[in-house]
Amino acid sequence: MRLIYHIASRPEWERALRAGEYTVSTLGLSLAEVGFVHASTAGQVAGVADAFYGAADDLVLLVIDEDKVGPQVRYESVPDRPDRFPHIYGPLNTDAVVRALPYAKGPDGRFPPPPATE
Repeated sequence: MRLIYHIASRPEWERALRAGEYTVSTLGLSLAEVGFVHASTAGQVAGVADAFYGAADDLVLLVIDEDKVGPQVRYESVPDRPDRFPHIYGPLNTDAVVRALPYAKGPDGRFPPPPATE
């Protein structure tokens, strides 16, 4: 099982569970607006959270089995970063999400990496 991650607001994730698919690209932007759902590897997710989700609350970390994702997943470069990020080119089928974990800053004010047991 190859795992990738997506940071979601809890209300958006709960809506997706009712609909059977998740159509949010990133905080405040839809799949229709951006063209893909942003995702991260285990080594990228905490940095993404610190950079873009610092003011957000009521977040969940979606743990996604990449092998179960219906739409194509492409690893693509982004400006000013040497690594490539997974992008999901279509609605994320909720059955590809193996866990949705509460996700919040730690005592040091930074987001933690995903649990090592994943």
